[in-house]
Amino acid sequence: MKILVDADGCPVKGIIVSLAKEYKLPVIMFTDTSHVIDDNYSEVVIVGKGYNSADFALINHATKGDIIVTQDYGVATMALSKGAYGINQNGILYTNKNMDRLLFQRYLSQKVRKAGGKTSNPKKRKKEDNERFEKGLRGLIKNIIKDLS
Repeated sequence: MKILVDADGCPVKGIIVSLAKEYKLPVIMFTDTSHVIDDNYSEVVIVGKGYNSADFALINHATKGDIIVTQDYGVATMALSKGAYGINQNGILYTNKNMDRLLFQRYLSQKVRKAGGKTSNPKKRKKEDNERFEKGLRGLIKNIIKDLS
C-alpha cells in the first residue's frame, strides 16, 4: 500500500506526509512543472503541463490497495476501477456507491457554466476541514491495515 497524491493544488500534503510517516507508508506526489514540492519524505513525480498529465501519471502508477488523494472525480473513478481507495481533501471517501451521484453533480455544474450560469465557489478552507481529512485518512489506513491482517 502506498499513498498517491494528485498534488496540484492539494491543501493537505503536510497531513498526508505526517500520517504516512506515522504508518511507515510511501507517498508519491504527482504534479506538473508549475509546482514545486519538497517535503524530504515523498517521492515527487513531475510531469509536463499537458491537460490532465499529472492525473494520468498518477493513475498509471496506481495499483490495487493504494490510497489515492484527489479532488478530481474522474481520477477517483479510475482509481476505484483499479481496486484502489479514494479520498478527497475534505475526508470524503470515494466509493462505488457515491461516484455516480458525484459525477452527475459535476455534469450538472458543467452544463450550468456552459449555458452562462454561475455555480458556487468553493468555501474557504477551515481548520475543521483539515481535521476531518486527517480523521478520514487515518481511519482509511487503519481499515486497510486491518483487512490485510
